[in-house]
Amino acid sequence: MSANLKYLSLGILVFQTTSLVLTMRYSRTLKEEGPRYLSSTAVVVAELLKIMACILLVYKDSKCSLRALNRVLHDEILNKPMETLKLAIPSGIYTLQNNLLYVALSNLDAATYQVTYQLKILTTALFSVSMLSKKLGVYQWLSLVILMTGVAFVQWPSDSQLDSKELSAGSQFVGLMAVLTACFSSGFAGVYFEKILKETKQSVWIRNIQLGFFGSIFGLMGVYIYDGELVSKNGFFQGYNRLTWIVVVLQCLFPWSHPCNNSYFFIWL
Repeated sequence: MSANLKYLSLGILVFQTTSLVLTMRYSRTLKEEGPRYLSSTAVVVAELLKIMACILLVYKDSKCSLRALNRVLHDEILNKPMETLKLAIPSGIYTLQNNLLYVALSNLDAATYQVTYQLKILTTALFSVSMLSKKLGVYQWLSLVILMTGVAFVQWPSDSQLDSKELSAGSQFVGLMAVLTACFSSGFAGVYFEKILKETKQSVWIRNIQLGFFGSIFGLMGVYIYDGELVSKNGFFQGYNRLTWIVVVLQCLFPWSHPCNNSYFFIWL
């Protein structure tokens, strides 16, 4: 039964990540009249929806009792400020990473992005060895070498790429730097998050609520700093359409599978 559950989880994760990448890429390249939606606001909306989803899951675990839900949130979050503050670090990295993924998908094709982003497996493995003292077997290290080789071949310029315009090459460089930075942030934040989970007895839903709380704050700061003028001019939900909401919902459909955690499904499943 546990083996079937693992394969089911893996299948759902593959579907979610693949559909998210394709829809996100399409939404960032689709040409429509009017302003394009702001990725910074999409990150904030996704965080808020994740908080709501996790609160509903905690409510279900509390036997659908509002009083029990209030007690759990009060005891596990408000009464443990230091435990809550620990999530500020991975949450800030996660918010930065989410914005970088929008930048990457705006400048790279979906296939290149998806393959390159799998380097997060390598960074997660390296941080796991250095921070958690985990040991990897020969086959695991060999798999990581094959992964790096595959990513290197994907980035190898073809004849058509060599003949492309300089602007296109510059855009691809920006996208590549964004996805590589996201890979390192994913590896560190994922290992840091695992370490926190192992040191405490709080549920993953509570931890995701804490992540979402700080993520919303950091996200709103990013909106104000980078897109404040556009928001004041055209509104917070400028450029939102049905496709935009699909992208946002896909990000929060599985609150436990945000980019900080995805690497562990691939390495340790």
